[in-house]
Amino acid sequence: GMVLVGLALLVLPFVLSSAGTTWVRITNLAILFILLSLGLNIVVGFAGLLALGYIAFYAVGAYAYALLASPHFGLHLPFWAILPIGAALAALFGVLLGAPTLKLRGDYLAIVTLGFGEIIRVSMNNMDQPYNITNGPKGLGQIDPLVVWGHPLSKPLDLGWLNLPSVTLYYYLFLVVVCLSVVMCHRLEQSRIGRAWMAIREDELAAKAMGLNTRNLKLMAFGMGAMFGGVAGVLFSAFQGFVSPESFSLMESVMIVAMVVLGG
Repeated sequence: GMVLVGLALLVLPFVLSSAGTTWVRITNLAILFILLSLGLNIVVGFAGLLALGYIAFYAVGAYAYALLASPHFGLHLPFWAILPIGAALAALFGVLLGAPTLKLRGDYLAIVTLGFGEIIRVSMNNMDQPYNITNGPKGLGQIDPLVVWGHPLSKPLDLGWLNLPSVTLYYYLFLVVVCLSVVMCHRLEQSRIGRAWMAIREDELAAKAMGLNTRNLKLMAFGMGAMFGGVAGVLFSAFQGFVSPESFSLMESVMIVAMVVLGG
């Protein structure tokens, strides 16, 4: 069964591109949302912390790449150097958000995290004065494409017998990243940390009484979840070539929560 699913995913872009490359592009964004919901699943699904501002970490990753690989600051760092920076930055923001909210539960936690998501978006919108850092509502364009083995993914790849358009190249890269993430999440779930998160989700007091360090575990859940968001953001930024604060609205956060809830 898994082999058939794998083959179906490998031929999917060719089936879709017969109806137009737009469909492949939409599928790519869907894959990024899968990556985001995997990350949020760590926070909401494993640790049972209802976070509504998750899109903020996506924004942090996207802006990290946009600022370090565009003419805006004249920096053109390679993608593989920015990826760990974006992931680490997002994780740091995750822990920073987690720290003040440790005592909160349920709806209260949801509201604070929602506020955090909006704070990040409003900051991105207003950080164009007095020093232009994020270019404000105009957004950042001309972002460098992703380069794999010396080939920029913004250009089609001609294999002689097969011509792969840019969107299809991104599709395969995203697919690999998502597969790795699924494996990571699965391993996490079965690890000691994952089991500890679930103990906290089921009954925090009991988990604490059994000697689990609930504070560190919650911070770890926020950090790990945010890291996935940061990675997705970096990929989004490289794929889109343009980022603006509009992509990181509250609705996006709600959509990811809905994905996690419906997906189970």
